[in-house]
Amino acid sequence: MRAFDYMGAYIDRRMKHLIEEWNLATWNDLGDLPRRLQALEKDAETCTGFEAAASAKLAELEKRLQQVRELRK
Repeated sequence: MRAFDYMGAYIDRRMKHLIEEWNLATWNDLGDLPRRLQALEKDAETCTGFEAAASAKLAELEKRLQQVRELRK
């Protein structure tokens, strides 16, 4: 039983450092998880819209470049 007491005391003293060293989550870290997930989902939607717009613009630029190349021939 004494070994368990020693280990418990050691862990209690070093808990903050163990959490940081092992990059562990705490209940406080998880408290606002739903809000953080919603923010990430919203950002992902924005990125999807940007990706579609950028892809369309890139396709148009490639089309115009091809036209310029054909005129130069």
